[in-house]
Amino acid sequence: MSLIADVRASRELLVNLTRREVKGKYKRTALGQLWSLANPLAQMLVYTLVFSVIIRIDPGPGDPSGVDVFAVWLMCALLPWTFFTGVVTGGMSSLVANENLIKKVYFPRSTLVVSNALATSYTWAIEMAVLVVAILLVGGQPLPFLPLVVLAMAVLFAFSLGVALLLSVANAYFRDMQHLVTILFQVWFYLTPILYPLSEVERRAEAAGPIVGDVTILDVYKLNPMEGFSEVFRDLLYDNRLPQWGTAVECVVWAAVALVVGSLVFQRRQRGLAEVL
Repeated sequence: MSLIADVRASRELLVNLTRREVKGKYKRTALGQLWSLANPLAQMLVYTLVFSVIIRIDPGPGDPSGVDVFAVWLMCALLPWTFFTGVVTGGMSSLVANENLIKKVYFPRSTLVVSNALATSYTWAIEMAVLVVAILLVGGQPLPFLPLVVLAMAVLFAFSLGVALLLSVANAYFRDMQHLVTILFQVWFYLTPILYPLSEVERRAEAAGPIVGDVTILDVYKLNPMEGFSEVFRDLLYDNRLPQWGTAVECVVWAAVALVVGSLVFQRRQRGLAEVL
């Protein structure tokens, strides 16, 4: 793949850009990298208050872990979602933000998108490590599943990078794209089982019956790739069990398709980016 060749050819630049992203994000702040934990913690507190205390959504205890803490259950799906949106939105703006650099010097443009994804992964890894410690403190046993968690993180990284490559080019040609994607993510968030369990969708789909032929609301709902990723991370971390093979394979297929399509579109369009920006 040309993307891999570009990354290998510019790995020194990629390392420098990634370091710049990591160090520059919280430069001259008193808490430094600790600020990366502030946003997910604030979201956890707000969503737990609204959906667990006020609306009283009860996902039930983990099976077979027995863990029954809504905040932990929430974070197992919220952190992957936050990572996905961070990679995509950061990748979309990376080309426009480095407009002057692109116009002056030639280098593989994909390096900008990949470096943003790697920098976001660094922050995500810290957040996931804190989550694992929290799960251990409430009685869960996620340690035997950590290799699979890392593998799932790699698959989600590939999916996120593919979408980011595709949309970064789209944003360079159509600047309205970043605003459309912001709205899309708001809708997409609530169509993903992050704040409510998938069993609630299954119950309502069963009550509603088929919408066309044998197709139910649940069948349409599961076309959402982030639904599969949310279930995989919850199975491994909250329930402490293996995810369903079908769901895991779907995630791998989504990641492969997104990465191949995103790379091909980016490679075809990157030569004209200096003129477009």
